[in-house]
Amino acid sequence: MDSMITAAARALAAGDPLGALQRVALREDAPALALRGIAMAQLGELKRAKALLRRATRAFGPQEVLARARCVVAEAEIALVSRDLGWPAKRLEAARAVLEQHGDHLNAAHARHVEVRRLLLLGRLAEAENALAKLDPAPLPYAARAAHELTVASIAVRRLRTSSAHAALARAETAARLSGIAGLLGEVSSAQQVLKTPAARLIASATERVLLLQDVEALETSGALIVDACRHVVRDAHAQVSLARRPLLFTLVRALGEAWPQDVPRALLVARAFRAKRADESQRARLRVEMARLRTLLRGHAGVSATARGYQLVPRRAQAVVVLAQPVEDKHAAVLGFLADGESWSSSALALALGRSQRSIQRSLDALALAGKAQSLGGGRARRWVTPPLPGFTTTLLLPAAMAVD
Repeated sequence: MDSMITAAARALAAGDPLGALQRVALREDAPALALRGIAMAQLGELKRAKALLRRATRAFGPQEVLARARCVVAEAEIALVSRDLGWPAKRLEAARAVLEQHGDHLNAAHARHVEVRRLLLLGRLAEAENALAKLDPAPLPYAARAAHELTVASIAVRRLRTSSAHAALARAETAARLSGIAGLLGEVSSAQQVLKTPAARLIASATERVLLLQDVEALETSGALIVDACRHVVRDAHAQVSLARRPLLFTLVRALGEAWPQDVPRALLVARAFRAKRADESQRARLRVEMARLRTLLRGHAGVSATARGYQLVPRRAQAVVVLAQPVEDKHAAVLGFLADGESWSSSALALALGRSQRSIQRSLDALALAGKAQSLGGGRARRWVTPPLPGFTTTLLLPAAMAVD
């Protein structure tokens, strides 16, 4: 490798893409194309970066498997930032295997981090944790070590382990400062802000207040019966019951939880659950059936008692009942939770991440655009959707149940 290529590579490692381009901007050989592609990616020119990396991959000969593998890893990271979740993950796995076989442990670790970040976007937390556990950050340079700790913190935040998240972010900040890369420090600062902003709302005894992530974590050990409207479960300190696939029953138990220790009139329950204007005898009979089903599902956690005017939730072991709600409740909150990460998303990537049909996602995006909460860029298959981050709120608990827990 000649001196200009070496200098450009060092500039990129130091977070100076313009310095790298000054050295290789006019060169068309394979190493220069690869470095130009990475530099353009760091500058946010993702489409141009992707084209350059593909040219570099073709320019490297069949025998230059190590260089081609590095190009694949760079292309995979661009696909991740572009939220192209349909990009073939097996190509990245194969490239990582080649890097490990040839002793390029730094780029192999980077490939592993890209894999973990993709798994996080898809909500596969257990797989992400297992993959990350195979990495030892100690021998990594400071920039890679900071990226590793940011990934550790991302998992901890989603697991509601705030002390672990604080510790990981402190290590990330130290590594980022030692790396001297300003952009990396900014990323760490943004991640730290998540722990300082409201993450959910607590509704108890007809009162409401906002919670930080550490407050949500403390609630888990409070001994209360929690009706979790973020993940659609009912749980106490011993076990939980998922109602994610029983939305009507969850609507009923949430209404009971919000009113506890008082009961809820039958007319109000009928209106919330069945969207009926009047509670006639047929609606009251249907309510009795649904309450019987709810009573069966919650038998280990709470009873559902009939009162003179309606129904009341009676916890069996817990001393109190609380409702944990999303910081911003919106019909399209799941889509907003992804768009609010500041990256541009395609409707197909959102459909893959949410496990819904692309047509359903498109309807949500159209509604958000009409409300001024999202906007599209480009057209056709290149169309992407963006929205500014929700002011004053962390988006962790805006994500749907499949993203938040395994």
